[in-house]
Amino acid sequence: MKRRHFVLAATAASSPPAILRAQGNTGAVSERTVRIRPEWAQLFEAAEVPGTLVVVDARGSASTTFIHDASRAELRLSPASTYKIAHSLIALDAGLVRDEFQSFKWDGVQRSIPAWNQDQTLRSAVRDSAVWVFEGFARQLGTAREEAYMRKIGYGNCLATGKNPFWVDGDLAVSAQEQITMLRALYRNELPFAVAHQRLVKDVLVNEAGSHWILRAKSGWSGSIGWWVGWMEFPEGAVFFALNIDTPRRTGDLPKRMDVVRGALRSIGAWPAGATT
Repeated sequence: MKRRHFVLAATAASSPPAILRAQGNTGAVSERTVRIRPEWAQLFEAAEVPGTLVVVDARGSASTTFIHDASRAELRLSPASTYKIAHSLIALDAGLVRDEFQSFKWDGVQRSIPAWNQDQTLRSAVRDSAVWVFEGFARQLGTAREEAYMRKIGYGNCLATGKNPFWVDGDLAVSAQEQITMLRALYRNELPFAVAHQRLVKDVLVNEAGSHWILRAKSGWSGSIGWWVGWMEFPEGAVFFALNIDTPRRTGDLPKRMDVVRGALRSIGAWPAGATT
């Protein structure tokens, strides 16, 4: 698929705003509007799962942030496979991945997900959440180097310790708000990695695309917490989202991640009619 280049334009929102002033790494102060969306509680109630959703509508020179459950949005939880976004960038920077065509040979171990039982590329490993590929990256990097990279980008609590894989069963934890911060920086190619590597990771995150939009996203599941993070990209800008939910029904709850995000984005006019994800 050909790469697309996008510019920002304006959007509108409803409900009383709160204005926050935020200072970034450059020292520049910008304003963003934060709106609590109490009606989004109905989406979670219909799904019968507790959770949080942060949406940043950046289709304009100033952004609007929508939040369901602001307290939980600050809570750090296991990122599960959503860490593969950062992990891919780290592996590329460390020289463990040359490009999107490099093949990682399957070790012959039969695993529960059929798509994992074959050679992988970075694209297939991200798409199918092939854990063994990223476990290999973690072994080659080592704990100290992995944590140094996480500190460099400010990823959650920056811990690569505990039970392996550390991003699923170990000590690594990140909040929905922190996920949004990283996604926005990636969208703008502002993470401390080569621009070519950031563009490549964004390319492998494509889930679906239409004539005027692209959905870039990654799901994750720790066994008890389900994530879906990413953004919907339009010619006038992007709408970022980070959702996490409890999954008491385990795999039965996983489709609800997409259901809730889809409903929330539709409510602000940010889910294209042709999207089927």
